[in-house]
Amino acid sequence: MLPWDAELAGRLDRNTIDSTLLRDNPLGDPHERPLWVYVPPGYPDSPGARYPTVYVIQGYTGHVSMWANRTPFRRPFLETADAVFADGRTPGCIVVYVDAWTAYGGSQFVDSPGTGRYHSYLCEEIVPWVDRHYRTIADRESRAIAGKSSGGFGAMITPMLRPDLFGALATHAGDSLYELSYLTDFGNAARALREYDHDIMRWWADFRSRPAFTRQHDATLLNMLGVSACFSAHRDGTPELPFDPVSGAPRPRPWQRWLDWDPVRMVARHADAVRSLRAVWIDAGTWDEHYLDLGAEAFRAELAAAGLPEDRVYFELFDAGHAAIDYRYPLALAWLADRLAR
Repeated sequence: MLPWDAELAGRLDRNTIDSTLLRDNPLGDPHERPLWVYVPPGYPDSPGARYPTVYVIQGYTGHVSMWANRTPFRRPFLETADAVFADGRTPGCIVVYVDAWTAYGGSQFVDSPGTGRYHSYLCEEIVPWVDRHYRTIADRESRAIAGKSSGGFGAMITPMLRPDLFGALATHAGDSLYELSYLTDFGNAARALREYDHDIMRWWADFRSRPAFTRQHDATLLNMLGVSACFSAHRDGTPELPFDPVSGAPRPRPWQRWLDWDPVRMVARHADAVRSLRAVWIDAGTWDEHYLDLGAEAFRAELAAAGLPEDRVYFELFDAGHAAIDYRYPLALAWLADRLAR
């Protein structure tokens, strides 16, 4: 496994999109965003051909440039995705790498007064831009979305909210079953906030004044602050924590706002959209630290209860935690490529 960049069989275009919807966002984040688009081998030589599209979104603290990160003995997804199509056995797809970074580390791909209109940015700006500039099949039956962790969450909710755009998804350890995946962090966060007089914004000021992630609970507090900005911000954009910062006890109103975004709970409210899905890939590690293997089980059960036929779902639990599961991405990509309409 050579540690250097490899030449792709397809082509990666590193574009920039100027977003109207992200202008003047609450955090002052850039409205010009990188948008990477991969086209498979044969695309330049077949001017009449059109291709299905798979949109790829990242986990919390992820940004688009991280798709090029190379770790020891592993190839980055840019290369493993290319390998899916390199030998011609898997039907070619356009793969779109989306950036939804915020100053808090992520947007959860939702519209929020605390972060900005990131769901609308994805659906109303990025998708049409790609369809205008590339030879896509501009139809929900030929469009999928995939991601891991928070990206898996975005992949689960987006076809429910926009079934007109997305007809398939892949979620790898996607955020779900919040009673297990989020609730367990409330106590740890409250303990950590003792040092900051129970004020998460005092922690945020400290966090920005020093090298990131140099304190024990930095990751937990960043997650609590950032997701609060996405799920339970006040109208003026101020994040409201879903727990009491002294005791760690859930606060019913903001906690309910988080629960309303749980994909497991959302399925019943969007049953018609769920039944229309043509392909759903669900996987997670059996010892995921956030219990997202159990969330995957619960999400799968809700899909079945809503009436999605079992033969449209791929489900697998495998021996792993939450990290280092990027080798799963090309497996799902190949599976989706075989099932999207052409």
